This record gives sequence, C-alpha cells and structure tokens, in this order.
Amino acid sequence: MDVRFLSIAEVVEVPSVAVVVDVMRAYTVAAWAFARGAERIVLAGSPDEALALKSRHPDWVALKDGPPAPGFDAVNSPGLLRSADLAGRTVVQKTTAGTVGALAVKDASLVLCAGFVVAEATAGVLRARGSEAVTFVVTGECGRADEDLACAQYIARRITDAETGKEAGAAEFLRRAEASRAAAELRSGVRQGAHPDDVALCLELDRFPFAMVATVEDSLMVLRPCPVPPAPGRGNGRPERTA
Repeated sequence: MDVRFLSIAEVVEVPSVAVVVDVMRAYTVAAWAFARGAERIVLAGSPDEALALKSRHPDWVALKDGPPAPGFDAVNSPGLLRSADLAGRTVVQKTTAGTVGALAVKDASLVLCAGFVVAEATAGVLRARGSEAVTFVVTGECGRADEDLACAQYIARRITDAETGKEAGAAEFLRRAEASRAAAELRSGVRQGAHPDDVALCLELDRFPFAMVATVEDSLMVLRPCPVPPAPGRGNGRPERTA
C-alpha cells in the first residue's frame, strides 16, 4: 500500500482515499457525538456557515473550538460532550483544523475522519476496501502536530500488521501524542473550551467500534458512523465497547 502523510496545504491533488486525522480534538469529539446518539455531523467551513445552518435548522446542535460563543450550543471538548443527549440530532461542527482538512479532500472517493478512539475501526474499513493508496491528512499545526501524525502512522501500521500477520503495539504512538504540544496546551489551560479529561479521552485507543465516513450530501460535507465490515476469513475484530 502506498501511504502519504500530508498537511492540509500539501493536498494539491484529489486523493483516491483520504484519512483526515484530528486527535485533539475534532474527531474525538465527533466520535463521542455519535456515541451519544447523533445521527450525523455536518462539517462547516466557517463559523458563519455553522451559524447560518443553525439559524435555518434551530434543532441542530452547533459546536466550535474555543470558549462558548453566542449561537453555538457546545464547544469542541469530548469531556464536556460525553454527557450530552444527542439522540437523533444533527450536529454542526466547525474546528480550526479538523473540519478544514475534511473539506480539503471532499472530492476523494472515500474520506474517513479519525483519531485514536476509532483507529482500529478506521484501519478495518481501509483493509476491507483493499485500497492501494491512502493519503493521511495531518491537520494540526500545519501538518506538524505529532499527536495527529502518530495516530496516522499507527493506523497505517495496523493495515500493514494485518498483511504481515504481525501486530505492533500502540504504546509508542500514544506516548508521542501524550507528549505533544496540543496535549500540553490542553493540560495547561492554554486552549479554551476544554475539560480536564480531554487529553485522556483523546488517547483512549479504540474506544468506539465504528469508523467515520464523510460524504457530500446536498452540497454539505456530512460525517456518519460506519460499521466495520469483517475482513475475509476473519471475524468482526475486537469486541465492541459502549459509551
């Protein structure tokens, strides 16, 4: 499998298959939203777009990076979202890097959004598809965020492991993420709209049994949970965990 790790700015051609990685915190939050019952997540291109969608659909839940703001219902924090009742709701999400990365590859034939919490499920979808080439979009810090790169590299390794019959541990990848600049900023309170448990929640490996696939629906980039198809000749993989 041909694997590339690119920043958002380096995505100059439409990839066939893209995995957009934002560990801290966009796609950890998205996974928690689905675990709390959300039906879909609309990825907005700007705060104004998110607010416009919320205005047209008052029952939708709008969330963003940073501190609480007028018009938004929630902030981009897994610790703050994990107790929310989102059953059947549509969530509108706008973040600094994660949603931007997904929109940058919206024309790819397959777009997966990922963090450590859905790493194995994401690898499972890629294995089932048998993709020959995968572009990982490392969204944070202009492609230099080590938590995102570590997660992307771990997912790529999980695909290789399945092909070779070996299994590499996740400890080193998680250690890099825990030592990342983003983790330090969350722990120190530099990033607003955070919960003390955010870093730990972002590092929960394979917390959820689903992957997350983004597609264009009625001109909107929409993220939905995706069950993992069993690999040929194998079972469904790791046991499911619930929220």
